[in-house]
Amino acid sequence: MFKRATLLSVFLALFALGVFSATAQEDPPADEPQPGVSLTVYNQGTALVRDRRVFSFTEGLNTINFTDVASSIDATSVSFVSLTDPNTTVLEQNYVYDLVDTYALIRRFVDQVITVTASDGTVYTGRLLSGSDNLILQTDDGQVVVLNAYNLRDIQFPALPDGLITRPTLRWLVNSGITGDQEIELTYLTGGISWTADYNVLLTTDKSALDLNGWVTLSNSSGTSYRDAQLKLIAGDVNRLPTYDEFMYMEDMAMEARAVPAEPQVAQREFFEYKLYEINRPVTVGNNETKQVEFVTATSVPATTYYVYDASDAFYGYYSPIVDTYYGFTGITDVQNYLEFTTSEEEGVGADLPAGRIRVYQEDVDGAALLIGENSIDHTPKGEKVNIYLGNAFDLVGERIQTDFRIISDTVMQESYQITLRNRKEGETVEIRVPERLFRWSNWEILSSTIDGQTAEFTQKDSATIEFRVQVPAGGEVILTYTVQYSW
Repeated sequence: MFKRATLLSVFLALFALGVFSATAQEDPPADEPQPGVSLTVYNQGTALVRDRRVFSFTEGLNTINFTDVASSIDATSVSFVSLTDPNTTVLEQNYVYDLVDTYALIRRFVDQVITVTASDGTVYTGRLLSGSDNLILQTDDGQVVVLNAYNLRDIQFPALPDGLITRPTLRWLVNSGITGDQEIELTYLTGGISWTADYNVLLTTDKSALDLNGWVTLSNSSGTSYRDAQLKLIAGDVNRLPTYDEFMYMEDMAMEARAVPAEPQVAQREFFEYKLYEINRPVTVGNNETKQVEFVTATSVPATTYYVYDASDAFYGYYSPIVDTYYGFTGITDVQNYLEFTTSEEEGVGADLPAGRIRVYQEDVDGAALLIGENSIDHTPKGEKVNIYLGNAFDLVGERIQTDFRIISDTVMQESYQITLRNRKEGETVEIRVPERLFRWSNWEILSSTIDGQTAEFTQKDSATIEFRVQVPAGGEVILTYTVQYSW
């Protein structure tokens, strides 16, 4: 016996190939216009749909069917308003989603007569007893036939049962005050639509400047298409209660880093505590489609690359003095590579950057742009710094060892570290930033710090972190040491 899921998958495959037949009403053409569609998409995978259509009414009770709505609709968010007659009111609202599929047809035709053609051409006509596993028919002569789903050529149903529909439909019972056409506005929230920003950065060969292109990447798997829609995008963290039918898909798309549009395609403005981006032309967003629109371009933006050797233990907060000698050993040797630029007007970007993925390229000697790193950024307002972790430097190595640990008294301890930095690059001196987190206790004092035996300066970044900046010559090695005393 086949499992239900196996049988259903076979039936669905056969249905897609057209081996099932039934009498059904044809859907309108897919390219039929949808006048007055507005789509506002949020970062979190939610969209607000506003759809205006004209319907004919008679005075009194009317049943109105609104098709082509998203299958991921939040039915509790639906609003129905007549823009023509304010006295037209909704008495009852239903979301109908019992769609036509093979299993729905089989379920509806239990105890009814259907015709089945097996793969060898044998035709069986009889009463359907079960379709939960294999098809079980009782023929006119009383014989019971069990048919394997994989051996079916065709299943014929006499008609499309009442109650089954071809598309998700909103259905209203409406009391109209007039007879004639009315313009109806429908608004609802739906899942299955999301947008994110994707950025391409081209770094100059000397690493001093970059070109930036930002793209809106819109993904629609809501179950319907939105044709010639007014498209708005909201950037920011809008609070919503979780629902079961909202989800997000992120698609990977290739983009050209240096393409410059003739004119901006996206207008930006403030909206409450968020940023709103509006496409300045009608946009068709097809179901199961990913669409991209360029929204920001900047050239010759000053840039900085820097290196970080971060090998101290992460700081999680102080609870009590940590007196374990070996606590905090990480064994990290990688030196990280970062890119930094700002989004200010003065630096050439002059735009807010919504959260998204950023890819960084650099030109090779033959002019080909090669990927050198990829990361994500948070929502970044205009005028803020953007720091991107690109990867680990191949020619730079760090080594951090504890050289001393002493319990001086019941309330005092000392600890010493030696950090060795090696630069295997040819002809290039580099600066490496070395952050050290002082994790053992909140009351600390640096007793000494040296670089190759000379006193070394440091910067206190916060209450538990100091940072050294070390120049390491090409092909050379530098040793950084420090001793910290904790007391409580």
